[in-house]
Amino acid sequence: MTIAAETTVGRVKLTVRDLGVSRSFYERALGLEVVADVGPVLTLAADGGSPLVELRGDHEAPPLDHRLTGLFHFALLVPTRRDLALALVRLVRAGWQLTGASDHLVSEALYLDDPDGNGIEIYRDRPRSEWTHDQSGELRMATLPLDLNGLIGELDEDVVPGAGGRIPGMPAGTRMGHVHLQVAELRETEAFYGGALGFDVTVRTYPGALFVSAGGYHHHIGLNTWNSRGAGPPVAGAVGLRAFEVVLPDGAQRDLVLGRLEAAGVPSEAVGDGTLVRDSSGNPVLLTQAG
Repeated sequence: MTIAAETTVGRVKLTVRDLGVSRSFYERALGLEVVADVGPVLTLAADGGSPLVELRGDHEAPPLDHRLTGLFHFALLVPTRRDLALALVRLVRAGWQLTGASDHLVSEALYLDDPDGNGIEIYRDRPRSEWTHDQSGELRMATLPLDLNGLIGELDEDVVPGAGGRIPGMPAGTRMGHVHLQVAELRETEAFYGGALGFDVTVRTYPGALFVSAGGYHHHIGLNTWNSRGAGPPVAGAVGLRAFEVVLPDGAQRDLVLGRLEAAGVPSEAVGDGTLVRDSSGNPVLLTQAG
């Protein structure tokens, strides 16, 4: 059974080493705002919206190891191309380096790492009417160079890099568009995300990767083995992914998914207002419901 079309991804929970350094980056370079500050945990959102990122600080946390399974990047979806251009200028003015900038046909994206090396994507979608499919029906996605000069052309001269105009924070309507994970292999991974959870596979021909979604989106979850083929998960408490939310539209849909997971023999654990499960590579998925 396919997962409900209204399913989305929600908050991403990370461990970082220096909460003060991370707070400065997420506020100044990304433009998010702190909406909760409780002990060693900061929760950040865009313009007062729903929480997007939760940071837990731990000076003793083992550092991130990119050769293990875990987070490849989380992806913040901004409403417009102009918002993406503003995000680029905000990063430039903060002195933060990009790790990449790509045109994926269905979207345009900027890539960077936070101070601990956690991967981040900021992107905007092209309208669905512009998405195309190949003869087999698979969605066409690619990784082409992004025209950064063309992107900056969306802005007025007073807010281009080097000018003095004010750059607002991440706009209202920004949401967690997708999460991309490092996994050990793809066959059992597809059985978990496409079988037990019920996401639709949108792309499986991209080398070393798999993309799945709900409701015809290009992908809510990306999965790859590029750095992590055959690898295990990080040690408990290490810098990196603590969990990410898969948000079901209601309790009935959550119960359906939990039933499929139980039938597949996937252990689960009640955590707060959600249910924590792990994929075949040990990546933690927190199932919650909207509202």
